This record gives sequence, C-alpha cells and structure tokens, in this order.
Amino acid sequence: MAEYHLYYETIPTGIEGLDNVLGGGFIRGRTYLISGETGTAKTLTALTFLIQGALKYGEPGIYISVDETYEQFVEGARRFGWDIEDLRARGLIEVLVPEMDIVERIREKDPTAIAKSLVASIREYVAALNAQRLVIDPIAPLVSLDKDVQVLREYIRVLVMSIEREIGTTNIITTEIPSGSGAISRYGVEEFLATGVFIMGIGKTADGQFKRVMFIRKMRWSAVHPGVYEVEIVPKVGIIVKGQIRERLVPVTYLPTL
Repeated sequence: MAEYHLYYETIPTGIEGLDNVLGGGFIRGRTYLISGETGTAKTLTALTFLIQGALKYGEPGIYISVDETYEQFVEGARRFGWDIEDLRARGLIEVLVPEMDIVERIREKDPTAIAKSLVASIREYVAALNAQRLVIDPIAPLVSLDKDVQVLREYIRVLVMSIEREIGTTNIITTEIPSGSGAISRYGVEEFLATGVFIMGIGKTADGQFKRVMFIRKMRWSAVHPGVYEVEIVPKVGIIVKGQIRERLVPVTYLPTL
C-alpha cells in the first residue's frame, strides 16, 4: 500500500517576536485573518508582514486597499515611515485599489463571478511581480444591510478559496469587528476559511496603563496554544510582538479571553 506524506512549508512572517510564538511562521500558501475593532493596528500588522517579508526575505507582496484610495494609503504609510513609492520602484510591492463601485457590483451580479474576476486580476500582478505574499485590507467592503451579508459571505468564500487554489501566495486578510458585538469577524465566515486567526485589541492594566494586544485565537496544523501577547508599534518597522500577558486586563476593545 502506498504511503503518503504531507509536508507543510512554513515561512517567517517578518513580524518580530511572532515567529517564535508560532514555532516558525505561517504555512506557505495559506490565508490568515487579522480582526479587531477600529484602531487596533490591523492594517499595520498586515503591512509589517508584507513589507518586512519583502525587505528581509526577498518575497515581494501585493497590497489590495479596499477602503482607501491609493493616495490616502501612500500618504498614511509615509507618515509612519514607509516609502511605498520607493518599494514599488524596487519591485518589492504593488498596490491595487478595486473600483469604488465594488459593493454595487457584488449586489447586482453573481458574487462568484465578481470574486473570480478579481482573482484573475490579482493573478496577473502576482505573475508580473513574482509576488509571494498578498494582503487584502479589508477582505470585503463594509456594508450594514442585512440582505447583503449572505452575498458577501459567498464572495469572501470564493475569493479566499480561489486565491489559495489558483495563485498560491501566502495571505493576510483583515476584517473589522463591529464595536461591542463580541464577534470574531465581520461576516461570520472569515474565521472558518482562515488557517490562523489573530484578534487585535486594547486592554487596560490594574494601574491604568493601556496596552495593545494580539490574541492568537486559532492556528490550524500547529501546536500553538491560544494566548494574549503585548504588541508595540514602532515607526518604520511595524508591529513587534512582545511577551505573553499573564495579568488580567480590562478590555477597552472586545477580546474574548479578557
């Protein structure tokens, strides 16, 4: 009888401190979810993975900005200390901004067709850049109408599965948790598609100090235990994951374990 051996190649995330916690990094070709309420450093976490992956490990990446224009994104990154224009000129990063009417197009047409069309566009840029990493921030346009949720869930499902099957980049997707909802993701499907789930938040210590934290909620095919880790933001570097937090924090933003 033939024997089959599965081997998952891991790649370093480039996020200082995180790879030690994860026992090496991310599984190549899989998708990881960064979620959290507004202002919890989701975008900075995703960009640290993308930019440091390119600078440290020679893995070019593509950033898809769903909620900001190209100019807004470049200016925001510049204020933080990252020169996106220079990184693009060096072939390390490409920035894509979907058409602003994407919400209406998803509503009016088959979400599967829209997702596959976006994947086809991404594939062309991945090939041109030889990109190894991909960030979609956020994974879907933010809408509040209940009738759109099922449509967007199907769009997200097809988008993530098609990227993994047809493109093969290692991916981070972000999603915003509505304030006070207690949810893990915006649309209730992202966490099931992701190989790993990281929830960003802010907590307050007993003496009144505020700390940014990362809750590692899920790491499929890994022995990583759920835990809450302090996060520091460093200009020109990104985020740094520090030690595990043992003390009890009062949550300022929603975190399931606090």
